[in-house]
Parts: sequence; C-alpha cells; structure tokens
Amino acid sequence: MKSKHLSFLFLVCSAAIASGCTSLGVKPWQRDVLAREEMQLGADPVDAAIDDHMYFSKEASSGGRSFAGGGCGCN
Repeated sequence: MKSKHLSFLFLVCSAAIASGCTSLGVKPWQRDVLAREEMQLGADPVDAAIDDHMYFSKEASSGGRSFAGGGCGCN
C-alpha cells in the first residue's frame, strides 16, 4: 500500500516538473524586442572592430577573438 502511494507521489511530482518546461521559448510577439539593435551581442560595430584588432595584434591569430588559441602557443 505504501509503495502505491510513493509511486503516485512520484508520478505527480514528475508531471509537475515536466509541465514547468512548457512555457520555454520566445513568443512571436516578443521577437521584436529581442531583435532590437541594443539587444545584440555585438551592438556596436566600431567597438567590435577595435576588439578584433586588439586580439589580432596581441595574439597574432587569424580571426581575432572568434578563434581559439593564439600566437604564443600557451592555449
């Protein structure tokens, strides 16, 4: 009898946890906010170009910050 109650409790808890994932994702009416320029990872192209130049100059890597490793061989 006790194992039936534990099984039922486990089933109810599992269903409650699984139903918590149903609201994940971006709704169509929220996409306009996320597509704004200030929400982008690289919102300022001038700063991104300066950073790329810095990483390229210091590490002597071909691609700046988007590639792993560097010119010194320490990575």
